[in-house]
Amino acid sequence: MTDPARAPEWYANIAAVAWKAPLPLQVGTEGAFVARFLGRELRYTYEVIEDTPVSLVMRTAQGPFPMETSYRYEPLPDGSTAVTLRNRGAP
Repeated sequence: MTDPARAPEWYANIAAVAWKAPLPLQVGTEGAFVARFLGRELRYTYEVIEDTPVSLVMRTAQGPFPMETSYRYEPLPDGSTAVTLRNRGAP
């Protein structure tokens, strides 16, 4: 989950991701996403606006409507990690 380029492997609505700059991710990195939502294809560019060991936040730099996706990571006592995923948008 910390590599959004792998989103098509685990997120059924994401068909493709292509980064517009060399990796690793950092604030300002942009990626072109292709998704399917409500039977329609969406193409949008996400920009990384926060990238820390405990969070990743991306916001649309270009697309059909404003969106933001955030991931928050919390280490658990058993060695696993709890992840909170939040998608926000205003169509």
